[in-house]
Amino acid sequence: MKAVAIQAFGPPEGLAVIDLPVPAPAAGQVLIANEAIGVGGSDAVIRRGTLAGYGFKEGHIPGSEVAGTVTAVGDGVDTSWVGQRVWAFTGVNGGYVEQAIAAVEEILPLPAGLSAVDAVTLGSSGIVAHFGLSHAHFAPGESVLVRGAAGSIGIMTVQLAARGGAGAVAVTTSSAERGDRLRKLGATHVLDRSGEGGDDAPSGYDVIIDIIAGADMPSFFARLNPNGRMVAVGAVGGMPPADFGMAMMAAFQKSMSFAAFSAATVAEPDRRAVRTEQFDAACRGELHTVVHELLPLEQAALAHRKMDTGEVFGRIVLTP
Repeated sequence: MKAVAIQAFGPPEGLAVIDLPVPAPAAGQVLIANEAIGVGGSDAVIRRGTLAGYGFKEGHIPGSEVAGTVTAVGDGVDTSWVGQRVWAFTGVNGGYVEQAIAAVEEILPLPAGLSAVDAVTLGSSGIVAHFGLSHAHFAPGESVLVRGAAGSIGIMTVQLAARGGAGAVAVTTSSAERGDRLRKLGATHVLDRSGEGGDDAPSGYDVIIDIIAGADMPSFFARLNPNGRMVAVGAVGGMPPADFGMAMMAAFQKSMSFAAFSAATVAEPDRRAVRTEQFDAACRGELHTVVHELLPLEQAALAHRKMDTGEVFGRIVLTP
């Protein structure tokens, strides 16, 4: 089968198409013939080598979520899964393949009204958005700023904050056109990447959900209200400065707080319950997925180049 591996960390040219034998599911696992593969910001961060210290090595196959049809199951797995269309979380690797392995606990049947493409656009990003807002103790009426709102996590955070009764939903983005699209999804104020601009935008925010991190992250502490909370749910702009916490300490009397959030800390039954509700909401038209482009699996490097240049709005999906 065809797969895409990171042959060299760094630019997208380090991604290469390789041939692998079709894997056999072990006990507790299923084999999925992929119809759609989500391309996430974490894939790009891993590919750049930013997380090499976490044990990622060359030869790594990126991709964490796929959707398709179960074709085989391992020992201990109910054979009724065979033939079912499912969404699946493959972990931090193994998604950029024609046929993927996933633990049976990490698959979810697709509702009849949800396509495989929509499933991988919503499956992980919706969970991060939901639990990221929960981690920030977001409450109705509070103001929210989504930093880096044009990606799939940001788009879902905007929608969920609006659905949750936010008093204001501001977004940072790179263009007026993107801002207009985000307004249609629930944003009330559009700012530039530095957090400036926006007619009548709040002077401060109760919650900031940061998907970017990077060198400019500390400057956004100044945009938190007293008792405001910033939660970093991604680092697509790289790691923040080592001393980023000094910006909080300099404003000690505002009692601000910062937290990082990873969906890996959420119990599987809780993730499953929220994901099921979100899939159903998408079928009802209450949540909207945004697909930037469909590309063949063999063009994974092109997908990553588009992400690196900042031209992606929503999610790129690979199709085997």
